[in-house]
Amino acid sequence: MGYTKQDILRISKEENVRFIRLQFTDLLGTIKNVEIPVSQLEKALDNKMMFDGSSIEGYVRIEESDMYLYPDLDTWLIYPWVQEDRIARLICDVYMPDGTPFAGDPRGILKRNLKLAEELGFESMMVGPEPEFFLFKNDEKGNPTLELNDQGGYFDLAPTDLGENCRREIVLTLEEMGFEIEASHHEVAPGQHEIDFKYADAIKAADQIQTFKLVVKTIARKHNLHATFMPKPLFGVNGSGMHCHQSLFTSEGNSFYDESDKLGLSETARNYMAGVLKHARAFAAITNPTVNSYKRLVPGYEAPCYVAWSASNRSPMIRIPASRGLSTRIEVRNPDPAANPYLALAVMLRAGLDGIQNKMSIPDPTDRNIYVMTEEERLQAGIPSLPTSLKEGLDEMLVDDIIIDALGEHALAHFVELKEIEWDMYRTQVHQWERDQYLTLY
Repeated sequence: MGYTKQDILRISKEENVRFIRLQFTDLLGTIKNVEIPVSQLEKALDNKMMFDGSSIEGYVRIEESDMYLYPDLDTWLIYPWVQEDRIARLICDVYMPDGTPFAGDPRGILKRNLKLAEELGFESMMVGPEPEFFLFKNDEKGNPTLELNDQGGYFDLAPTDLGENCRREIVLTLEEMGFEIEASHHEVAPGQHEIDFKYADAIKAADQIQTFKLVVKTIARKHNLHATFMPKPLFGVNGSGMHCHQSLFTSEGNSFYDESDKLGLSETARNYMAGVLKHARAFAAITNPTVNSYKRLVPGYEAPCYVAWSASNRSPMIRIPASRGLSTRIEVRNPDPAANPYLALAVMLRAGLDGIQNKMSIPDPTDRNIYVMTEEERLQAGIPSLPTSLKEGLDEMLVDDIIIDALGEHALAHFVELKEIEWDMYRTQVHQWERDQYLTLY
C-alpha cells in the first residue's frame, strides 16, 4: 500500500494522531525511536529530522554523531492499542549529513545486499519468517517470573493453553495493522507460541519481524504476561527459533522452481542452498547472536546443530517444504528470534548469492536422523556442526570474506566488539551450576 506525504499528513489529522515514532534498529536488533509531536511530521517527511547517533549501540563516535532519519512512507502505521493521543510510526533509514546511507544501519545493509541480488537478475528475495516466543507470568510488581502461564503442548487448545486469549489478541492486533496471519498455534514447550505471517519481500519481512516483536510484548503486558524472544529461557524444553523460508524471484517468477527436477528444485535453488551451507558456520554469529542462542542449538530439542539439508527430515539445518510452483522455497532453521532480522537476512542472502555466482554444487541430502549418527559417521558424510558457542561463531565469521563483505567494515567491527564484551562477561562470571557442582565437592 503506497502512501504519499499528503496521504500521511491527511490521515494523521483525520485520525487525531498526536505523536509520531520515527523507528530504526540498532546493530543488536533493538528497536529505537525518536518520538516527535505531530507538528514536526512535515519536517520528518522531508527527511530533515536529525538525531544523535553516538547514543545508539554500535553506531558512531561522539565527533561524528549527527545523523538523519529518512522515513519509508510505506511503513506508516497507527498503533491500534492507543485510542487517545494516538501514536503512529514510520520506519526510517539512517543517513549521514552528506546524504549517503549510514554504513552501520542494519536496514541499509540488507538493502545493499539486495542490490547485489538485483544485479544478478533477481528482483526480490521473498521471506516467510516463523518467530517463536514464550509467555511467562509477571509478579505483583510487574516483573517477569519464570512461571509459565500454561502447561500446553504442540497445537494444544484451551483450557490447557491459557495463553490462547493473549495470542488471539496479538493476532487480531496484527491483522488490524495489515499483517496476513497464516497460522497461530501453541508450540512444543509449555508457554511457547508461534505466529506465522505471509511471506513478503525481504525488507518488508524484516520490518514485520520488528513490528511483530513490539506487538507481542505490548499485548502480553496487557494480560500481565511477559513475552520473551530469548532463544532458550528454560533448560530441558525446546528453545525458540525463527525459521526463515526464502526464495528468489526474477521477472519470470520463482527462480527456485523447476518442474523437471525430481524434487522440483532448480539449479539456482541448489546453488543458493550450497552457498548457505558453505557459509553457515560463518553467519551463525549473526543468525544466533547471543550466548544463550547456543543453548538452543543442541541435540534432542528439534533445533538444528548440523550443517546439512533434506526434503524429508527435520534434523538438518535446511529443510525443503513440500509446496511447489510459486511456493518452492528453502527453510533455514537455525536462526533464532534474538537475531537482528535485517542482518540475518542480509548474511543468508549473501551466502546464497555466493553459491549462485560460483555455481556451487550441493552435497547429497541427509535423509536419516543426524542426531543418532556418531561423530565419525557425520564426518564421513561430510556434515559439519554449527558453532557450539558465540565465541566459536565470531571466530568463524572473522575468517569468511563473503560474510565480512555482506556486513561491511563498520558494522562488523562494532558488532564483534559488542559481542566479544558479552562473551567475556559470560566467560568470567561464576554461574549457579558451578556452585551446585563444585562448592561441596572440592
